[in-house]
Amino acid sequence: MFRPSQAVLDVVGTLVRLGLAAVWLVSGSIKISSPGQTYLAVKAYQVLPGGLVHPVATALPLLELALGAFLLLGLLTRVAASVSAVLLLLFIAGVSQSWARGLTIDCGCFGGGGQVAQGQTQYPQEIARDVGFLVLACWLIVRSRTRIALDGWLRAGNAQAEHHSETERI
Repeated sequence: MFRPSQAVLDVVGTLVRLGLAAVWLVSGSIKISSPGQTYLAVKAYQVLPGGLVHPVATALPLLELALGAFLLLGLLTRVAASVSAVLLLLFIAGVSQSWARGLTIDCGCFGGGGQVAQGQTQYPQEIARDVGFLVLACWLIVRSRTRIALDGWLRAGNAQAEHHSETERI
């Protein structure tokens, strides 16, 4: 049976981390550059009380940009992947409930959003795409070790500091 080496798994993890970072950075950048459209997209789901639509529409792109930055830097990778997984599950639930309720909206995942004409929805594709992103997040939750990451640099620094304090005790 073929078992990939640690080096191969580290490279795959790095590609997964950078890919998910790109998703969040692109999505967050598009949303933050068009706050009015983001507001319409959040409102179209019809799940939040009116008073929460604006705060969610404001916070969502900021959260996505933060997740993208943490993943790009490889900092707190497992935490960023866990928050990503929760957010993706919420997105999947939001699209699913819209589909089940017969709403005709664009998800607004990468800009746009709001009402669309009957037959213009792409719910199966949107759910499948988000499930794919969820798989990436789960990979990083299970195996957060990647290359070119601040996590590894910090881990190495902590190990060196622990070794130094051990040698001082002797």
